[in-house]
Amino acid sequence: MVETQFKNTDIGLIPEDWEVKQLGEVITLINGRAYSQNELLFNGKYRVLRVGNFFSSDKWYWSNLELASKFYVNKGDLMYAWSASFGPKFWKNEKTIYHYHIWKIELSEYLDKFYLFYVLEKDKENILNQSQGGTMFHITKESMEKRKIPIPSLKEQQAIAEVLSDTDAWIESLEKLITKKRLVKQGAMQQLLTPKEDWEVKKLGEIAEVRDGTHQTPTYVESGIPFYSVESVTKNDFKNTKYISEQEHKILTKSFRIEKGDILMTRIGSIGDCKLIDWDVNASFYVSLALLKVKPIFSANYLCHYSKTENFKKEIDINSLQSAIPKKINLGPISNVKIEFPSLDEQQRIATILSDMDAEIEHLEKKLNKAKQLKQGIMQQLLTGKIRLIAGD
Repeated sequence: MVETQFKNTDIGLIPEDWEVKQLGEVITLINGRAYSQNELLFNGKYRVLRVGNFFSSDKWYWSNLELASKFYVNKGDLMYAWSASFGPKFWKNEKTIYHYHIWKIELSEYLDKFYLFYVLEKDKENILNQSQGGTMFHITKESMEKRKIPIPSLKEQQAIAEVLSDTDAWIESLEKLITKKRLVKQGAMQQLLTPKEDWEVKKLGEIAEVRDGTHQTPTYVESGIPFYSVESVTKNDFKNTKYISEQEHKILTKSFRIEKGDILMTRIGSIGDCKLIDWDVNASFYVSLALLKVKPIFSANYLCHYSKTENFKKEIDINSLQSAIPKKINLGPISNVKIEFPSLDEQQRIATILSDMDAEIEHLEKKLNKAKQLKQGIMQQLLTGKIRLIAGD
């Protein structure tokens, strides 16, 4: 096996048999047409593709204009959104007019469009890192044409694109499976948590002790005892928290503390979101959270699943401070929130079914994240020639 020889270039080390070209040498960027408001119709012959339509199919404008062919995009064309949410995109639908802020890309015979897609996708991160920041980022045509890319043989481009396309297909299949599992879980929740004739109704204060966290902003330290806030619950992230000292933690937990089996509920800003503490915990929390210490006659796990129902959300809204900005619900009204529930055995059965579904979805999400990380690693290796799929010249 012959070892690949590398050379130094403006874009870093690449195999000796690869070339470096400016984009303007190997592609043509064709800008979309700008439209006046009276040219954008609610129905017509052609849809008008705008940047936002890459991410949402909710709102389309139409046009009856007959334009030069360069202003239309067809299925399979490679495009580039150069403003706001920017980057390379493949158009997968019928003939459409495309708007200003989008380029259609015409390639030379030396480039494979799928290979170029991945080169542009990878380079997008470089563009962002080189930008001056701001929320409405864009890149000019002149700047884009000057960007340099690595160009292996056409055969190697196609081999690289095939591997990365297969990886994308794997990622897409995982995303579809996760979506399907979430829909199945929604259906199960609807069926299992819809109240039956023999169910009871009690106020939350009757089945749990309701407390809140410290009203004083603590002194934060570099490391120590985790200090939970609303973001801990809404982001389901109890690792990346702020910290307080052991001494302050002892003061804050003199009368009560968070224990395994308790529930934390958001009560300021995003209200009514719940998280079951199902791990051994040693932490304090802020006033923006309520602590629910569920009594032994009730299933905390069931209550956590029930908190995702529309009935629970309506109760939270009814009992909240309607005029407060941000939204807020006090401890007394939390205690008045009505909970519908079956027998303890049935609660546990329902909670087990839904928790098993959550565990399966979480497993798939971890698998998806690993697949995305793997793709980034493979893309880095393939697009720099560190891994060769075919022998160099």
